[in-house]
Amino acid sequence: MTAPDRVLVVGASASGLTTAEALRRKGYTGALTVLGDEPHVPYDRPPLSKQVLAGEWEPDRAALRTEDVLSALDAEFVLGDPAVALDPATRTVRTDSGRESTADAVVIATGVRARRLPGQDALAGVHVLRTLDDALALRGDLLAGRRLVVVGEGVLGSEIAATACKLGLDVTLTGPLDAPMALQVGPLVSGVLAGLHAERGVRLRLGNGVTGLTDDGAGRVAGVRLGGGETLPADVVVVAIGATPATDWLADSGLSLDNGVVCDARCRAADGVYAVGDVARWHHERLGRPVRLENRTNATEQAMAVAAAILGDDRPYTPVPYFWTDQFDAKLQVHGFLPPEAEVDVVEGDLTARRFVARYRLDGVVTGVLGWNMPKQARMRRQEIVDAFRAPTPTP
Repeated sequence: MTAPDRVLVVGASASGLTTAEALRRKGYTGALTVLGDEPHVPYDRPPLSKQVLAGEWEPDRAALRTEDVLSALDAEFVLGDPAVALDPATRTVRTDSGRESTADAVVIATGVRARRLPGQDALAGVHVLRTLDDALALRGDLLAGRRLVVVGEGVLGSEIAATACKLGLDVTLTGPLDAPMALQVGPLVSGVLAGLHAERGVRLRLGNGVTGLTDDGAGRVAGVRLGGGETLPADVVVVAIGATPATDWLADSGLSLDNGVVCDARCRAADGVYAVGDVARWHHERLGRPVRLENRTNATEQAMAVAAAILGDDRPYTPVPYFWTDQFDAKLQVHGFLPPEAEVDVVEGDLTARRFVARYRLDGVVTGVLGWNMPKQARMRRQEIVDAFRAPTPTP
């Protein structure tokens, strides 16, 4: 396979930057362009809900690379000009400013967009947290506020609640499930996490749907209305109810769009068009089904796989997923998949001491492990998942 003369990466994200870097490391010498919708150089997202929001890091510390390193990449970075259309047949991308770029290979790395509650944009004091600017705006309101309500008990909502609690705010966490991160880690571990949050001062009003927001009569949020009719008072509200793949700009492209950009096992959406990171929904050959992952590790690993594919390495992308979260003094590290219906047992450590490794099994097969303040032990247990992945895929 002949290397392309020009590669265009749409999205100056962690996955987009890693794609460009991996191409150069593998010897690619052709033209390389990276388009970004934000004016910032590529930055890391996990610190936004923790170190940046807490004020422990200055915003520029979240940058993934220095300007000197980016310059040495010999790539053209076009920032603050979002892509608005793609013609896969000619591999031409048009941006909001009217700029058109054509390449031999296009990599879609546009990530996801935060979901919003109806009417939230009309009220001051209501935030989502996806971008660096979101984090800075939220921090400004937290420093001036007293009562925060976080809507959404997933990973992001739980992290924000922990960070704000450490800043001294009166924090309430609400959402439809019964415990923080219940969907991500299951009832056993989420119950332990609920205990940690409650001990540290987070008010848990979980198992409640949110029906709307109230205002103070002057255009600022005053509370969050729950399904039972109760209103939780708030000076600041964060909506952390998940995200949707940023594929609206691809609506007329003819690509298959279904909870992301649908790709084959090589992360290819069309001839010469690939997708990476949060926006990619690719066929995982070991699992025999499509998968889309929203985590930092996948952004990097998938980008490296796509760079290899562009240069002719014909191998399927079959990762063992990994993500982590830091909340208060707890560091949770998850390898593999944790299905809600999985059987869970503690294989090392002690739940009550909040230092343990939990193993998740489905039909007797290990699908995932979770370490709570036991990173080394959890990493060693990862081999059980790898062994399961190597086993023949059952025939349906």
